Amino acid sequence: MNVVPLFSNRKQATDLWHDKINWWLDHSIKIRFVESDDDYWFIMGSDSQRPETNISFFKMLPKSVHYERFKKGHDGEAYLRLGIYADKTLRDVKNDAICNCGHVAEDHDKNDNDVCLYEVCNCIKFASFQVNLLKKKKTVTDIAFLDEKDVKDDPLAWNCLNVNKYSKLK
Repeated sequence: MNVVPLFSNRKQATDLWHDKINWWLDHSIKIRFVESDDDYWFIMGSDSQRPETNISFFKMLPKSVHYERFKKGHDGEAYLRLGIYADKTLRDVKNDAICNCGHVAEDHDKNDNDVCLYEVCNCIKFASFQVNLLKKKKTVTDIAFLDEKDVKDDPLAWNCLNVNKYSKLK
């Protein structure tokens, strides 16, 4: 399984990998998923050989089928890779690319503002995306799924939630 933080800028992603993540030892990388109602916090960090490269990431996300599949199937390890996310328009893709509405690109009218040709479809403009993964990867074996009430026992999760959630409630 893969854990892929997404970036919209390739240079930003490659610089982050080269300057920070490259120095992380695989066994020191920690990923925490803290469940809170219908959402979860994704928290990732590491203590590296170079203290100036210590950095943590976090994002609050809604639970999804992908999250549940990862939770059940990760088997204690995952590859960490960075990805570049790019929006695509009709002129950027081939005819078999699928729009966010579920129809292929050739089902959209190139002469009429890229509108979907299906009458029952509400799509007014072709929109899709592409994710490219960077080649470098790290193997993460310290993965934990926690309930929000249990974060005090985990320093990475506690520090993140304390700074980004609990201190803002006051």
